Amino acid sequence: MEVKVKAQDLLSYEGDGLIVNLFEGVKQPGGATGAADKALAGAISAAVRRQEFTGKLHERLLLYTFGRLPVLQVLVIGLGKQEECGVDRIRSASAEALRHLRQAGARRVGSIVHGAGTGGIEASQASRAVTEGALLGLYRFGKYRRASEDGERALKQLTLLERDRSKISSLEEGVRVGRILAEATIFARDMVNEPANALTPSELAARAKKMASGLGLTFKTLERADMKRLGMGALLGVAQGSEHPPKLIVVSYRGAKRKGKGPRLGLVGKGITFDSGGISIKPSEGMESMKGDMAGGAAVLGAIKGIAELKLPVDVTAIVPATENMPSGTAQRPGDIVKTMSGKTIEVINTDAEGRLILADALSYACDAGVTHLVDVATLTGACVVALGSVRTGAFANDRELMRRVQEASEASGEKLWELPLDDEYGEQIKSDYADMKNVGGRKAGAITAAKLLANFVGKTPWVHLDIAGTSQAEKDHGYYPKGATGAMVRTLIALATGFAESKRK
Repeated sequence: MEVKVKAQDLLSYEGDGLIVNLFEGVKQPGGATGAADKALAGAISAAVRRQEFTGKLHERLLLYTFGRLPVLQVLVIGLGKQEECGVDRIRSASAEALRHLRQAGARRVGSIVHGAGTGGIEASQASRAVTEGALLGLYRFGKYRRASEDGERALKQLTLLERDRSKISSLEEGVRVGRILAEATIFARDMVNEPANALTPSELAARAKKMASGLGLTFKTLERADMKRLGMGALLGVAQGSEHPPKLIVVSYRGAKRKGKGPRLGLVGKGITFDSGGISIKPSEGMESMKGDMAGGAAVLGAIKGIAELKLPVDVTAIVPATENMPSGTAQRPGDIVKTMSGKTIEVINTDAEGRLILADALSYACDAGVTHLVDVATLTGACVVALGSVRTGAFANDRELMRRVQEASEASGEKLWELPLDDEYGEQIKSDYADMKNVGGRKAGAITAAKLLANFVGKTPWVHLDIAGTSQAEKDHGYYPKGATGAMVRTLIALATGFAESKRK
């Protein structure tokens, strides 16, 4: 969908629909909404008086203009309480409004810039939020559906309307950044929504290579022989049950102005393109969703795409260990012991705890590559879903400053986190009688013990682990998350890199 900014009076816009807004509790609309109300003979204020519309967040009032305005419909979207207005509410309201108008058949829509007036949000931030919400909220993965099966018409154009010409350049910059962030997230969503027969480890590597090539990024793939040479026994152990060869995908962006100076951010993402559980096979119910067990890998690839397109002055390397976890005559067995790239050994108690195995080698590789700060993203544990549901991503850290940066980035992006502990006592649960550690620590504190295992492979490098098992998929449309892959943590990682870039400028 095209998003553009135009210096134009709201009421003169010609199209299929027009979006205005109202805060909760406002009895008499003012500003642009008040002007629309007057043009519609007081229809908006009448609905408020009759309590048909109260302005609660995401509440919608759709009015036909009957020729009073050069659009067919006016949609009033509720923004909730004015004192609670922020950029994430603007994203969400924008998405809900546009999905509603798409259902109503609109193809060309005009909108006020939500939040930029009485909402008190700076113009570029407001237009960025509207753009993000619009593009993310309208996203659909229809690659494998016939067009005739899709009853909704595509919404082709959104025009942000502003009378004050002095604000146009700021609004346009917000739209530019918002589009980059949204498209980076959509890049990740598309990969997560792909079926596993289409997105094999080789195909994931091919898509990463195509993206890297288009942006002038450095790309390389480590093959099975390279992994053997480096001693990546944990990654190879998981991969040995699949006929599809594993790949270690490495994409690097060099944005720092002074070569070799400043922080170098490492992003590691779990890339299990299908997780059957291996010999410790999963129940059949819901196993189809395990095509999305590479959402962490998709997130770091989407993030480096956005970072490169924003041309941030910071160095970033994205690393994705990619493989399937399958049962076969050659598959890894419970009781096997694998030797990692670091030299440490892991006893495999449950082959369905495979993500921490492949990440162990990938984290060691990242540290050896010289990153100064490290964040990994993984759909790692069902225990994290039990603890936090689908609302917050679980976060774990060995460094307070990096955790603070990640939390600030999550707040800026609207992607909620909750930090969980990494007390030494939890390490007792993963002690093995036969190896340096074992890959599961029992039912108690499962998300924490998985993180404790990963902590063994980062050394003294500042590190944050993000468990997106609960947040990588949406069960239904809500806000700017359509049902399916969410692209969780893409925008947070970009915001983190932005924070590093801005701290260098100071």
